Amino acid sequence: MKYHTRKWVKPEDLNPSETLFGGRLLAWIDEEAALYTIIQLENSKIVTKHMSEINFMSSAKQGDIIELGIEVIKFGITSITLKCNARNKMTQEMIISVD
Repeated sequence: MKYHTRKWVKPEDLNPSETLFGGRLLAWIDEEAALYTIIQLENSKIVTKHMSEINFMSSAKQGDIIELGIEVIKFGITSITLKCNARNKMTQEMIISVD
């Protein structure tokens, strides 16, 4: 898997428990997948149809650097299926994996 993007966890990204808000991470993943797909398909009219089960394996805190990785699972006629991972750059600990 190639990791294309890094995000820095800032105070505005935190939930009341002082860890990375899951919705923020999912938004980052959705945006990364959209950008990747637009480039691959050379078409900006794309939508996210489905995300697999979401299972957070670890958390991140303020100051952590998160890497977002994308791997193509399948190219269809009108679709592309991706696997997206987010991991902590410093510890290499996987935070989430989404198909």
